[in-house]
Amino acid sequence: MLLRPLQWLKNLMLFFPPFLGGEILATGFIYHAIFPFISFCFASSASYVLNDLLDRANDRHHPDKRHRPIASGRIPIRSASLLAALLAFCACAMAWAVSLPFLSYLVAYLLLSIGYSTRFKSVVLLDIFCISAGFLLRLQAGGAAFGIQISEWLFLSVFLLSIFLSTGKRLSEKQRLGDSAKHHRKALAAYPKEFLEGTIYMTGGAVLVTYTMYVLSRNSSVLIYSVPLSCFGLLRYILRVQTGKGGDPTESLTRDLPLLIVGLAWVVLVGWGIYG
Repeated sequence: MLLRPLQWLKNLMLFFPPFLGGEILATGFIYHAIFPFISFCFASSASYVLNDLLDRANDRHHPDKRHRPIASGRIPIRSASLLAALLAFCACAMAWAVSLPFLSYLVAYLLLSIGYSTRFKSVVLLDIFCISAGFLLRLQAGGAAFGIQISEWLFLSVFLLSIFLSTGKRLSEKQRLGDSAKHHRKALAAYPKEFLEGTIYMTGGAVLVTYTMYVLSRNSSVLIYSVPLSCFGLLRYILRVQTGKGGDPTESLTRDLPLLIVGLAWVVLVGWGIYG
């Protein structure tokens, strides 16, 4: 679909600060969470539409993306352009209703998305760091929306995890597209396969260390058991990428049963440790 609603799962990052801060069961939380979540869903969909508009020629060289509505010609360029502008406007209007700090993070996300779609996605390393910055902006926006300070260890964990997932996605694309990768994305051709493999192993190990430090900083006898779950999830994702099953984070989580079970178990265990 043009709006990619499955990718809205990434916007759950907004709720990490209140969830880990013990505020998600507070009175009126659901009411206060509606506008932040919907505004980022609109903003992310606007960025996806813009990206599809600018990338429609390259998408036609991709075995899956060539079926997207814009690349296949099912949706006119003018209609898609108007939709992207409308989504961005609605996102900003709803974000302004939340708070000015939250609006600043959402506007920064939109500007980052424009920069990524127009230029940065073709620049080696910068494309991966732009994707990571999108996750960090969601995290900071969640802190701003609910008035929660983001700890240093949580910031580092999310940063390294997003680099890990972005690298896995690039490695999966490079393995699948092979010699035709340069026709789809210039940066893919510039990445040696060994570099991407080394990066995913390095960042995977770093994520485990920083998350472990975050857990230890919480002084919880229950949260420590979430570390083995996280280790299994990281290794399962690497195995999925290396065996050619795809590296898209949201698709991996929803289509890979072991990853889905581990993700749900992590939420239950961490929730028990914080709220139990």
